[in-house]
Amino acid sequence: MNVVVVGLGYVGLPLAVRCAQAGHRVVGFDTDEARVKLLASGSYVEDVPDGELAAVLESGTLRPSSEPRSCAGFDVAVICVPTPLRDGLPDLSHVEAACRTLARYLRPGATVIVESTTYPGTTQEKVLPWLEDGSGLIAGTDFHVGYSPERIDPGNRQWTLATTPKIVSGIGEASLAAVSAFYSGIVDRVVPVSSPAEAELAKIIENTFRHVNIALVNEFAMVAHDLGVDVWEAIDAASTKPFGFMPFAPGPGVGGHCLPIDPSYLSWRVERALGQSFRFVELANDINGHMPDYVVRRLMLGLNRRGKPVCGSRVLLLGLAYKKNTGDARESPAVRVAALLTGLGADVVAADPHVMESGLITAPVRRVDPVPAELARADAVVLLTDHDAFDPTAITGHASYVLDCRRALSGPNVETL
Repeated sequence: MNVVVVGLGYVGLPLAVRCAQAGHRVVGFDTDEARVKLLASGSYVEDVPDGELAAVLESGTLRPSSEPRSCAGFDVAVICVPTPLRDGLPDLSHVEAACRTLARYLRPGATVIVESTTYPGTTQEKVLPWLEDGSGLIAGTDFHVGYSPERIDPGNRQWTLATTPKIVSGIGEASLAAVSAFYSGIVDRVVPVSSPAEAELAKIIENTFRHVNIALVNEFAMVAHDLGVDVWEAIDAASTKPFGFMPFAPGPGVGGHCLPIDPSYLSWRVERALGQSFRFVELANDINGHMPDYVVRRLMLGLNRRGKPVCGSRVLLLGLAYKKNTGDARESPAVRVAALLTGLGADVVAADPHVMESGLITAPVRRVDPVPAELARADAVVLLTDHDAFDPTAITGHASYVLDCRRALSGPNVETL
């Protein structure tokens, strides 16, 4: 089967490789020519080992391209492009561009699937017209359309693309059958739902559940600290209950696409369609969005107790990724922490062995290696992401003061968020 995967990021590249491994002839299409060329030197996504990528590239079963005409002749096309927020509004421009490109090469009997996270109704209200307008074909009659939300968890070795159940949907029975058949060949289990709207909402429910619960424990952390109570010990104790409780951990904020962005899509849709506010999402956005500010306030208090103002103090940030052991820095709270500290006059340096993006943290913040000399030189070390590559013994042994936002360290010089 000829498969086109549009978008070669954290979702699209693993999918393209998996499809190639399953025996399909795959074109990985991305408008970013530099990203396409980068694949020749190895994988930039942790979930895709260099060896697996090299194998499908060398065999020719995966062909990366930035040329739109490479999409011609597809049997199945999967859209895995970003859906960011622009000024608080959903930006579907990448999805539209992908649809209009695919429409030029759409043939009777082909299938187009959207994996990009979006609000309920997008597939039927937006994607269908874009595909029909550009192709002159009729969705559901001439070609199939479906929605299957991505469930990629970067760095998760247990629940991979293949082992995580895949929600599938179509605009009719024939489309659902086509989408189910495609994914059944690359994942262990498919979960059909009645229409794309339910599949779109399911994805947002998953992410909103996490977003709201993380906001809840973040607020617990702030309140517990003011009350002089160890919130981490309390969470551990609550976790011994074998029913009715699921533990979540506080942290410096949320990142990636799923939590800071996806729930806002539903909030926008509810406001626009129903004229109502989605209060849980808005409250979670407020709490999680201000956690970097809370981290900076705690750091200022910690420095003050040691007789040091934040202005002029050297602060070493450990971890720029939003998630442990990955290089994914999308919407990372570290960016705001760094900006706030530099705005207060701190001398900020940062270390992350996984994040390669040079422009993520801008001047005057510099990248350093977390060697003993750098740890000792800092007036404060802030552990934002607890990568396994960071040496706990070195951190606690050489840093004079550590603010640990992940409860990964212990010692007399360590303060936990």
